Amino acid sequence: MIGSMEPLQSNPPGAPQTTPREPAPGRLPAEQLTPLPAEQILQEKLYTRRHLSAALPLDLKEGAVLPFYKPLDWTSFDLVNKFRYAARTATGHRKIKVGHAGTLDPKACGVMLLCSGKCTKISDLLMGHTKQYVATLQLGVTTPSYDAEHQPDAYYPARHITRGMIEALLPRFVGHQSQVPPVYSAVSVNGSRAYKSARRGKNIDIPPKQIYIADITLLSWEAPFLTLQVTCGRGTYIRALARDIGRALGSGAYLTALERTQVGSVSAADCFRLEELPRLMQLVPPPQES
Repeated sequence: MIGSMEPLQSNPPGAPQTTPREPAPGRLPAEQLTPLPAEQILQEKLYTRRHLSAALPLDLKEGAVLPFYKPLDWTSFDLVNKFRYAARTATGHRKIKVGHAGTLDPKACGVMLLCSGKCTKISDLLMGHTKQYVATLQLGVTTPSYDAEHQPDAYYPARHITRGMIEALLPRFVGHQSQVPPVYSAVSVNGSRAYKSARRGKNIDIPPKQIYIADITLLSWEAPFLTLQVTCGRGTYIRALARDIGRALGSGAYLTALERTQVGSVSAADCFRLEELPRLMQLVPPPQES
């Protein structure tokens, strides 16, 4: 056990693009929506900035869960590979295991949980944590991926949309529901990743998946842009949510910005930045001489 945890803050200092918000009044915070066993395991294995400040040893081989803030335009595997290389160098073990508990798209930034050593065996359980996002949508236009990774491919009327229409619509997307993942996604269809088929120009039929959205809060509306705070369960595609909101408003929409602000009880404020990686590795016990 790495140490007891205090209540975590939800506002990161100087986080890029969007500012994480406190949960709306009267609504459950994300950590209360996470299955208890996963949260207990997270708290036992989590290594945060407080541990770094106390210069507590970081045993990557035995296993730890480290929250990192994924930068914009990095893939999730870029971050994993960066950490893996540093971990192998620090421990002297070329085969040390490093994984993650949930990916983020390249055009999204925010909280990612990295797992090392024995903790890679619990990464799937940690993926069950409730996640919170701040998403900015542009109405009246779509892209093939429903985010900024591709150029616009279609335009739609949007002048008829009002704040009242948006506020009346959002409750329809709260609760258990079916969602069709975007074609540019890692969903497997007939043994192939959907995004690979999409890049080859193939038309693919992706079956809907069951998801759960706990809450959607409208943070701002300045036509044609709206910003939402979304609290949801595993497997929810915020890009697909943007697509469906646009269609329901008689228009189109795509994400211009997306930040994952919280995973379970871990907020962006608790995350390590890449520039802190060398200092973290200094706390890894040196390799044992054989």
